[in-house]
Amino acid sequence: MSVTQNNKALYINGEWVPVTSGACEPVVNPATEEVVGMAPVGGRVEAEAAIAAARQAFDLGQWARLSGAQRAIKLQAFYDVLVSKGDEIRSLITREAGATMIAQRVQFGIAMQHAQFFVNACNLDTTKPLPVEVHAAMGDHKMLGAGVTIREPVGVVVAITPYNFPFFLNVSKVFPALAAGNTVVLKPSPYTPFAALVLAQAAHEAGLPAGVLNVITGDKEVGEILTTDPRVDLITFTGSDNVGAAIQAQAAPTLKRLLLELGGKSALIVCEDANLDQATAAGVMNFTWHAGQGCNLTTRHLVHNSIRAQYVERVATMAKAIKLGNPADPDVGMGPLIRDAQRQRVEYYVDVARKEGAELVTGGKRPEGLDKGFFYEPTLFTEVDNKSRIAQEEVFGPVGVVIGYDTDEEAIALANDSQYGLGGGIFSQNVGRAFEMAKHIRTGEVYLNGGSGGMSSHAPFGGIKRSGYGREFGIEGLNEYTYLKSIVFHAG
Repeated sequence: MSVTQNNKALYINGEWVPVTSGACEPVVNPATEEVVGMAPVGGRVEAEAAIAAARQAFDLGQWARLSGAQRAIKLQAFYDVLVSKGDEIRSLITREAGATMIAQRVQFGIAMQHAQFFVNACNLDTTKPLPVEVHAAMGDHKMLGAGVTIREPVGVVVAITPYNFPFFLNVSKVFPALAAGNTVVLKPSPYTPFAALVLAQAAHEAGLPAGVLNVITGDKEVGEILTTDPRVDLITFTGSDNVGAAIQAQAAPTLKRLLLELGGKSALIVCEDANLDQATAAGVMNFTWHAGQGCNLTTRHLVHNSIRAQYVERVATMAKAIKLGNPADPDVGMGPLIRDAQRQRVEYYVDVARKEGAELVTGGKRPEGLDKGFFYEPTLFTEVDNKSRIAQEEVFGPVGVVIGYDTDEEAIALANDSQYGLGGGIFSQNVGRAFEMAKHIRTGEVYLNGGSGGMSSHAPFGGIKRSGYGREFGIEGLNEYTYLKSIVFHAG
């Protein structure tokens, strides 16, 4: 049965459990406004049952006590079932989240790449020796001391995910948490519940032990139950900085571990010697990719004044040429925003930018001929003050701003003049110069001349300042879900 046909039950303790209230709500295709399916809506009963199941599975079950190799076998089966559902999941990502065919490569393809990385990481030996030391004892006797450090799972992990990259982020949190030996309660955005319920379906088919993965839905009340319950040991959250701050406050009384990947207003620095073909292609992609609904997109373009006019003209021309429409069409380059409320947010910020004196180059309105769906034209502003709201606040829509600069030092200062610190980019044909600049940018990631050409599963990802803390992906991302323990002993 397709996951979109399940409108009555959530996945708790290895079973599909009907929601107590019987409540369900429509999930809407943001491109067509048609109903994808009816999703069950959980409440307090389901939240507390899921926490209890995860707690029992961790404390009394075998998952945390399995060897890494044993967990790898079970997670590989989970992975294989997800791969077998690839066509269904790709279609779901487009219909539920509005992702284009190109975006599916990240939303599904890179997600599964990361999943396989964490399956393989189960087999790594995390035991590390401490230096052997001689210690004075009674009289002339001396003792030989030694020790090791080991990594242990944190316990019960709550994963709360947003609507923009739902399947990708669900996989990116669930697999490392499970690989480390934790149990998980996953709560997706109400806009994209099916991208989480399909993981539950795959986990059930793969035979993951009961309570190891629980998937529930619900509103703000459910979220607060998950973030305040003392039985929860760690919260991993991706979303806005304001919600992240609220979660941090809710988690504080019980001193939970937190892994927060929050908002961004990342800067793309285009030096005077940049390859303009490469820089402008990256520039337009970074405010139109997934309709600008990406926290790590570089939507603040800092362009050397000697080439700024050329840059703006090229980017505007490319933005106008992007085909908007239903992302199920492989020729479509940009799909819709997730809901009309998000489109209204974009319209609000466009109006703010105009009032602040920014010059609208292209876009700034809803496209003609697309009466259904939550579409908005790719929008570019120039003559923007870096202190303005349009340059400082996260829009989360297809809006880019261009700010001029004259020196490398000024570019770095402008890039760092932000409450966020998630991503960034630099284009310069002097790669050594770009590398030196990157070291001074206060952010969790910087790509040079477009980056490596792919998203490495080995590269840790995360931010500083109001972009959050902690890292996802790589061994560092796996370690976020563990405690470090020292065991010391007599060696002789």
